[in-house]
Amino acid sequence: MAKVGKQTWQYQNNIYLHSTGTTVGPLEAKGPLSSHFDLSHNDLHCGETNWELAERRLMREAIDICLKNGEKQPEDVDMFLAGDLLNQTVTSNFIASEYQIPYLGMFGACSTSMETLSVGALLVDTGYAEQSLCAVSSHNSTAERQFRNPTEYGGPKPDTATFTVTGAGAALVNQESSPVRLTSSTIGRVLDWGIGDPNDMGSAMAPAAADTIYNHLQDMGRQPEDYDMIVTGDLSSVGSPIVKQLLWEKGMDVSNVHQDCGLMIYRPDQPVFAGGSGTACSAVVSYGYIANQIRQGTIKRALIVATGALLNPMIIQQKQTIPCIAHGVVLESAGGE
Repeated sequence: MAKVGKQTWQYQNNIYLHSTGTTVGPLEAKGPLSSHFDLSHNDLHCGETNWELAERRLMREAIDICLKNGEKQPEDVDMFLAGDLLNQTVTSNFIASEYQIPYLGMFGACSTSMETLSVGALLVDTGYAEQSLCAVSSHNSTAERQFRNPTEYGGPKPDTATFTVTGAGAALVNQESSPVRLTSSTIGRVLDWGIGDPNDMGSAMAPAAADTIYNHLQDMGRQPEDYDMIVTGDLSSVGSPIVKQLLWEKGMDVSNVHQDCGLMIYRPDQPVFAGGSGTACSAVVSYGYIANQIRQGTIKRALIVATGALLNPMIIQQKQTIPCIAHGVVLESAGGE
């Protein structure tokens, strides 16, 4: 690994997204990207007795699909990196106890997908692991119960609210040649612009996303047009215009290449307020749709910037502001620059 600029890691070896696995819930399965997900469930319980067990099942299934697609067994994996939104990353902890792979539990809220992927690639690039397994999950009902209101409450929400994606994504990273290569990661900084409304996380996270995108392009000496896609995690309809405006003010026009996973995963007529969010949001779109587009040759290079609101229920009750972060990973066609 070579550090480029202040925040970017450029991998020195050929690091590949060897295989992926994605699982989603019923609303995501009815969205425009449904054909790119490996497994979908038709109810939020996913065949389990409660929502927390359902989320655990989603992560387990995503991992099993990823390992099967990569023709690997759990014992072939050197390091398991995982995270979720539940207190103390409890979903990931239980899954780690099942697979008995050396484990690093990680938390970056909804940015955890690219955080785990970055560190997993770093371990492979530096020789500390041959096989890194990265996984994240979220569930609409578990997140609602923890962060907002009892799920049965049914109270109204503002249009700025986002809808936590029910799903899980897993990726296996190694140096075995495959169509998708990881070439660099940009590690974000925590920014707090004083926004404290948990029903407007798009506005809260947009500055962190803009900061990471700007610093990535500066570090790499690139322009937005050097990418087929610059994708944010879950800014949705509120945060996406803000990130474009913030970058425009810095002299960067990303309007032709910017998309947001929270807007891509649902149709405009689905009941999701401003769009999708959650740890699984960027993961299932990236490991499903974007990885497939690279495999098919539709796109050559994508910068995926997963955004995270680093809040917990207590700071919201205390009316504190929301610190936010964004981590970026570049996925490219292994066919060349």
